Amino acid sequence: MTFRLNHLAVVVEDISQALAFWRDALGLPLSKREHNAEEEVEIAFLPLESGEIELIAPTNSESGVAKYLAKRGAGLHHICLEVPDIAAAMQRLRDHGIELINDAPKVNADGVRYCFVHPKSALGVLVELYELPRSG
Repeated sequence: MTFRLNHLAVVVEDISQALAFWRDALGLPLSKREHNAEEEVEIAFLPLESGEIELIAPTNSESGVAKYLAKRGAGLHHICLEVPDIAAAMQRLRDHGIELINDAPKVNADGVRYCFVHPKSALGVLVELYELPRSG
């Protein structure tokens, strides 16, 4: 199975304030902003030559990201790896005793299938797996 870095997610309190650094001062381009109602976050995407930086801010104080922010503060939230077959990747992880946060993949508005690996099984790192939609 091959893996590719898709994005590094940084949790922030306010997207506009974060863009003042990432876009304005550092000079990374902003490709899009979106609201993800299911995850209760606002997201800004800043593409790199390989992968992208994803800024995520909670939209309410009860979301998982809001709780993470309150507990750990702003900073690196998770790394996201692309996999060719998310079901196979999830099964491989389960076979190795790895705890997953999701029992089955979720699907976002772009058709990406995704799941999260629990940080306690990944040495303190929240890992997201992405299976991109097949084109054609």
